[in-house]
Amino acid sequence: MLVLPDRDAAEEVVEALGERFGLSEQPRLVRDALAGEDDAEDAQWLVVLRDEDGRLDPGELDEFVGSWDGWREEP
Repeated sequence: MLVLPDRDAAEEVVEALGERFGLSEQPRLVRDALAGEDDAEDAQWLVVLRDEDGRLDPGELDEFVGSWDGWREEP
């Protein structure tokens, strides 16, 4: 799972993931409101990846998502 600061960044990451890593399945984009926050500005966006074969290198993903001020989290 990749965590991004806003929707624009998350949408760019989804597009770039396919180009860079050749994903066979489109990642899912999910809005994650911060606990106790009702304001849409206080939401993070999650890019949910499936990598059942373990093809994606965690270090590469960390570096990749860092370009958008995001980070990778294990589910």
